[in-house]
Amino acid sequence: MTFPLITAHTGNMGTEDNTLASVLAGLAHGADIVEDDIRTDRDGTLVLAHDEEVRLPGGRIGRLADLTLEELAERPTLLNEAIGPVLEAGKTMNLDVKTDACLEPIAEWASKLGLYDRVFLTGCGYARAALANRIDPRLRKLLNVDADSFSRLPFAEATREACAAALNTGCYGLNVPYPLAMPSLLEYAADRGLPVYVWTIDDRQQLERFADLEVRSITTRDVAMLADIKRNRSRER
Repeated sequence: MTFPLITAHTGNMGTEDNTLASVLAGLAHGADIVEDDIRTDRDGTLVLAHDEEVRLPGGRIGRLADLTLEELAERPTLLNEAIGPVLEAGKTMNLDVKTDACLEPIAEWASKLGLYDRVFLTGCGYARAALANRIDPRLRKLLNVDADSFSRLPFAEATREACAAALNTGCYGLNVPYPLAMPSLLEYAADRGLPVYVWTIDDRQQLERFADLEVRSITTRDVAMLADIKRNRSRER
């Protein structure tokens, strides 16, 4: 069995979310993939940011999409700054897209730098995944499953809908909150050629359990712990 890819959460190993320090910490502790939240400012600059609200000088609050970087109290990390260490390490970046407005700038950026095989998108429900596919089908993306559907529908039906939605929108896999990653979902998705990426697990017992399942990647804030589990498994072989 192949050990799952280790994805470093946007904030890992005690670092602040969506910062260069978090990117570097994930890489230093053994991540295969680094996740960051992506938004744009008014000029379309791609930045690492989870929230739309940002602080302005004097303590006021504004919307990132309405402002330029020069108008902010603190400049966020630019995607161009974060991607360098990832590429140098030979790893991959997970761009967790927070708004539809990010998609065209990401497509232009990935095309210009030739990064289609080094980045992929998450944060894509059905509508956003379909839009991304129309903008640039070369962008690799996971479908974020509709967690609410698993409450409304029988589990098997929700699983079928999620896989159909992924295939219909050109997604190459599923992005799943780990409690929903049941064996039946993993098996059904695998039969349709859809790898499953799970998020976010920080408990060692749960990390051990999911390392034994057929998931493609595990997102964690404790990259060192998951890397340690991987090393232990390698020694046991």
